Amino acid sequence: MGDVLSTHLDDARRQHIAEKTGKILTEFLRFYEDQYGVALFNSMRHEIEGTGLPQAQLLWRKVPLDERIIFSGNLFQYQEDNKKWRNRFSLVPHNYGLVLYENKVAYERQVPPRAVINSAGYKILTSVDQYLELVGNSLPGTTSKSGTAPILKCPTQFPLILWHPSARHYYFCMMTEAEQDKWQAVLQDCIRHCNNGIPEDSKVEGPAFTDAIRTYRQSKELYGTWEMLCGNEVQILSNLVMEELGPELKAELAPRLKGKPQERQRQWIQISDAVYRMVYEQAKARFEAVLSKLQLARPAMEATIRTDMDQIITSKEHLASKIRAFILPKAEVCVRNHVQPYIPSILEALMVPTSQGFTEVRDVFFKEVTDMNLNVINEGGADKLGEYMEKLSQLAYHPLKMQSCYEKMEPLRLDGLQQRFDVSSTSVFKQRAQIHMREQMDNAVYTFETLLHQELGKGPTKEELCKSIQRILERVLKKYDYDSSSVRKRFFREALLQITIPFLLKKLAPTCKSVRVELIFEDFARFILVEEHVRGGGLQTVMKGHLQEAAVQEEHNLYRHSMVMHKATPNLHLPGPGAAHRTGGSNGGDGGSPSVPEAATHSEKRRRAKQVVSVVQDEETGLPFEAGSEPLPPASPDSVTELRGLLARDLRAESPPPAGPLLNGAPSQESPQPLAASEASSPPASPLRHLPPGKAADLEPPKPSDQETGEQVSSPGGRPPIHTTTEDSAGVQTEF
Repeated sequence: MGDVLSTHLDDARRQHIAEKTGKILTEFLRFYEDQYGVALFNSMRHEIEGTGLPQAQLLWRKVPLDERIIFSGNLFQYQEDNKKWRNRFSLVPHNYGLVLYENKVAYERQVPPRAVINSAGYKILTSVDQYLELVGNSLPGTTSKSGTAPILKCPTQFPLILWHPSARHYYFCMMTEAEQDKWQAVLQDCIRHCNNGIPEDSKVEGPAFTDAIRTYRQSKELYGTWEMLCGNEVQILSNLVMEELGPELKAELAPRLKGKPQERQRQWIQISDAVYRMVYEQAKARFEAVLSKLQLARPAMEATIRTDMDQIITSKEHLASKIRAFILPKAEVCVRNHVQPYIPSILEALMVPTSQGFTEVRDVFFKEVTDMNLNVINEGGADKLGEYMEKLSQLAYHPLKMQSCYEKMEPLRLDGLQQRFDVSSTSVFKQRAQIHMREQMDNAVYTFETLLHQELGKGPTKEELCKSIQRILERVLKKYDYDSSSVRKRFFREALLQITIPFLLKKLAPTCKSVRVELIFEDFARFILVEEHVRGGGLQTVMKGHLQEAAVQEEHNLYRHSMVMHKATPNLHLPGPGAAHRTGGSNGGDGGSPSVPEAATHSEKRRRAKQVVSVVQDEETGLPFEAGSEPLPPASPDSVTELRGLLARDLRAESPPPAGPLLNGAPSQESPQPLAASEASSPPASPLRHLPPGKAADLEPPKPSDQETGEQVSSPGGRPPIHTTTEDSAGVQTEF
């Protein structure tokens, strides 16, 4: 390996790679600094105005279940240095990083692991042929002839290969198909978790980063979704650099690689991994430096925002109103001819597998609690309850038990729509829905635990405990029905905007560029970006209007599909004494704000005007499309049969739906009640060893709000309310 790298990555080439990487990072970080001010303003405005999503019915863990082992076991790993397979003891801790030890004894003696794999951006391949096809595509002209030795030989018929377009590859194999299926579920769970690497509680840095990625790629004429927006910020930056740097290096180095096709493939994998590690280290240093600089400047920015909040909002709305007047007529024509005919197909493709997945989550939760109840009745009552609750508490993090829920999303396809809307892969939507499923399962489990703690404080008998568990289960399921409906409606709306807005931006790009100049205060310039107003104030307003229009049409009524459709929860029937019902498999072995300096008086401030893009139409610039220029798709008899309420109610900001199960498609009359304060604050008195003592603050129940969000949709040309802005924090943050 050393000879290959020293030959093709000499000092001169490494210097060139560093310079190219620095140039790309410098350009991106300018976008990031611009978006940071916008995200900070949105976060503070959201905090002051108090707009946001509805309160959930289910409780959630404020203290995560750390120091837990998700899974453990043995597998064979291929060692590239000596080209041999070795048995490794492997485990997956709570952070979902796959850890490989020499053996189990080394783990028990706390010997440092052989490897720790962060699987963000990887794909799981279950056959050597799939792997060879991807490797051959990554380096054209190296396809091995029939009968020649492949790049990799697996000793069994059950391989699992972790493939990355730029980084190192990992090769594993199992002895049986059952073991392969099990480890595939485990590794896929690791990838899903690691891909979601930017914390959602980051209200400024996270949105600023994802918006900067979107605007940077759009400046390169790349408008669609991006499959490699996965991992933490440094990993995403490394993928961004390699997206531009990789083809250049491949064109330059591929002709110089020597040997047989499989040897050239192996050399390129080594070179690509070495370059990726160089880029990663440089990206990490640059990003951390810029983030530190912005955090130092944040107190002064917050002081300006708090002092001039009203004036900034007025300036933003003035600019937004002019942009809407300029964009809306053109966007309306574009949406009606190029987007609206495809909305039913997109909704149907998203709706069916997602609803099935959330239904499966409900079924798995019901089954696990029912099995636990049956076992408790037949095996000693409350004395055994702690053991079963220990397993139930980790249900959402059990890869095998959750696999049936995740598999429901696999049929998701956008056949005929991916190329049109430039959607590189549906994995972005699959993994997001699956993460929502895991969160809802964990919330349901934690709510069940909390309510059961309160019931155990009354010292029930075995029969009373069984009835209490059944009653609590039914109550939690009603709360789950409500919360899962809200989550899915939000997911569908965000996915639709994520698919359609980049398409509209690409269509309207020539029109949006034909603008002139206007003056605004320089003090406000870093909190106002014209590009964000074009996207949010114009295009999102148009799209939401058309989504509402589709939602009220009877043939597109998705409302009932947005709820988990179940009949009344069946009663638990106690088995005969002595017949224990065994459960399934178990797991393998804001701080205070910085002080605001005194605001200078207006007489002491000298504000200079700065030129900013305005929205004066160029007379010579016509529409980048013509009405009816593309044929409309034929109507599908099976297309989207249930839409009412899913988007219409959310877009009209009406009251949330009842949380109870639906009977024959109609909402039930019983609405779930939030946890009473007395229930939430009562101390636990039970043998549940894994749960800490309850606190009133931790168990304070959320109350459903009267509106889904603080957003309101203006009619075209109308003046929106104050909280409708381009950079609304409740909008879609991830665009790829």
